[in-house]
Amino acid sequence: MKKILLYIPLIALLIGVSSCEKGFDEININPTAATSLNPLFTFNNAMINTTFPGSTMVFEHPIVQQVFSPNSGVLAGGNFNVDNRGPTGPNTGIWQRYYRDAIRYLVDVVAKTKDDPNRTNLYHMARIWKAYAFMVLTDTYGDIPYKEAGQGFLAANVTPKYDTQQSIYDDIIKELTEASAALDAAKPTEAGDIIYGGNIAKWKKFGYSILLRAGMRLTKVNPTLAQATVVKAVAGGVITTNADNGMVRNNANFQNPVGTMLNSTEAANLYLTRYFVNYLTTNADPRLASIAVRYVGAKSGAEQTAAKANRDPAVQIGMPMGFDNGTIPAQATADKLASFYDYSQLDRTRLAKLDAPTFMVTAAQTNLLLAEAVQRGWITGSAADYYAAGVTAHMQQLGDVDAASAVPAAAITAYLQKNPYVAANGLEMINTQYWVASLLNGPEVFANFRRSGFPKLTPNPYPGKEIKGNFINRITYPDSELSVNKANQAEALSRQGPDNQDTRVWWDKQ
Repeated sequence: MKKILLYIPLIALLIGVSSCEKGFDEININPTAATSLNPLFTFNNAMINTTFPGSTMVFEHPIVQQVFSPNSGVLAGGNFNVDNRGPTGPNTGIWQRYYRDAIRYLVDVVAKTKDDPNRTNLYHMARIWKAYAFMVLTDTYGDIPYKEAGQGFLAANVTPKYDTQQSIYDDIIKELTEASAALDAAKPTEAGDIIYGGNIAKWKKFGYSILLRAGMRLTKVNPTLAQATVVKAVAGGVITTNADNGMVRNNANFQNPVGTMLNSTEAANLYLTRYFVNYLTTNADPRLASIAVRYVGAKSGAEQTAAKANRDPAVQIGMPMGFDNGTIPAQATADKLASFYDYSQLDRTRLAKLDAPTFMVTAAQTNLLLAEAVQRGWITGSAADYYAAGVTAHMQQLGDVDAASAVPAAAITAYLQKNPYVAANGLEMINTQYWVASLLNGPEVFANFRRSGFPKLTPNPYPGKEIKGNFINRITYPDSELSVNKANQAEALSRQGPDNQDTRVWWDKQ
């Protein structure tokens, strides 16, 4: 009897365990946890991460002589015509931000929505944005991983091959053409998208505007394809008003990266160039009052206070290029300034504030490209009208960023009357205005300067340059590629040319 009693607890325990195992899997599943990710959320994340990194203030803007620093170290780049590599060097900025935080997400969105009949519009929107992001990458570096890029998770490919820029542009044009045409407002839309809130008409204009930009990029290397692409884009319908601008509306959750840089450690280190300020001053351009601020009498960064801030165009003095932190103090004295902190800066409380929008494609840019297309005889219309519309759109856009930067309508009219379009100087006028209108869009202003040759800049006179030519022609690949993808990079260099800043990208034909 005792033996039987000894086994009773054991049997009961086994029965209890068996009972507990029933429904064990169900019990341990969190009913509120997400089991899949809405691709729209991934898409929004990718678009937010396509904003331009602070590194554009180290290379792109100094190269085109808009904003630069006299300081070396982490800010050395276009200010001295030197390279600046390393694990976190500024030449990694676009590469790292786009591949790591945008391309891989866009590739995933395309894969997840391609065969979903309820997400066809999202699929085509992602194709358009992916084409845009890759265009920025290839314009910056030249040959890049394209077809195999972003496949680390989907195909376990962590060493993607580099594609030629020519083949990339061929595919970008195809993708933009197909995706823009395929967008259909009669099918399910994506009200949660952060750019246009699912407005298909605006997405179409965005896609065709990028197509217009892609076509114009080829003016030197393939004028026939350039014209055909431009005609196709114009027929589709492009952005011509600021209400349709393609931009990321930054906020407290995702701040403007350039604004973050200019409002933190580098607040007192970056200045408007003398050439940029003088161009606006000479032409009595009302945008100078919207863009610039000078902390009059400042002897240090700490003295750049609101009390010293002066936005009057008459007092603005741009910092001349060709100096470093050892030689600029004497130049500031020669300019009768308290110190180099007394030169004019891009106003970080307005255009470069933390929540300032990041503009990718604007009515100002598109109207100016249309003016050039008319000037070249590729499309019909009035180059003068498109030119005036482009200038007007940019002046109005400044007020959309910050009410304190609004340009009065009367000032816009007066400027256009004093600076009328002259067809004989059409290409120079259009592309110089494009330079102004693309301020803070570093990749685009750098690309269009190389494509058009305007504005006619005097080469940066800094004596310690590393380049052989007059201007930097491309940004070099990050050193990390030598560690993780050396063989494929070497293949690209064998056809493109040395990995230096003198090598030209495919469309930048001399």
